[in-house]
Amino acid sequence: MAEVKLVAEPRGGTGKGVARKLRAAGRVPGVLYGHGMDSTAVSVDARDLFHVLHTGAGSNVLVDLVVDGTEHLIIPRDVQRDHIHGRFIHVDFLAVRRDEKLHLSIPVRIVGESVGVKAGGVVEHHLWELEVESLPGDVPEAIDADITSLEIGMSLRVSDLVAPKGATILTNPEESVVAVQQPQVAVELEEEEAAAAEAEAAEGEAVEGEEGEAAEGEGPEGSDERSEG
Repeated sequence: MAEVKLVAEPRGGTGKGVARKLRAAGRVPGVLYGHGMDSTAVSVDARDLFHVLHTGAGSNVLVDLVVDGTEHLIIPRDVQRDHIHGRFIHVDFLAVRRDEKLHLSIPVRIVGESVGVKAGGVVEHHLWELEVESLPGDVPEAIDADITSLEIGMSLRVSDLVAPKGATILTNPEESVVAVQQPQVAVELEEEEAAAAEAEAAEGEAVEGEEGEAAEGEGPEGSDERSEG
């Protein structure tokens, strides 16, 4: 996985007031921690952080965080954003080692065009992320789920996916990742047609039953009339 560089500045104060002033100045408060080191309060430029988090690796990007001239290999964790305005609120920087495996959530990326979709089916995405273990340099940007061969009614499980080199998928292999199904409208239409057919068949049986009962009732009366004659 590609690495990027990000420069951070130590921040002397903590609390909402300090954080508010930093954000007003275009910076994002954060904390650097991990590997027995003391937690260090830092801040980074909001624009630089935006560019770092919008690489193909997303929040799993490997970063060389420079603090007072010292580089720390980190992965951003717990990125908090203001969902109304889209600005960053706070970010944690987890220090990692190149020789120590990480346990991360990696997004599932759908690839290919399903034959079932071409036939009118729809894709149901059941699992959006997978738990993966790997060294920092082998963290994948995503795990591909190729749906090309999926017909309507078929699905892919975790066990059907191929982990990139150096990574191990930890998620339950029996979990469903993606499936191709009939559109709900088509399913409801089929159910309505089946219900209508059953109702029509039941109505036909009821009519036949009534006609049979009427025929049985006419028999004895006819016999009495003939015997009286």
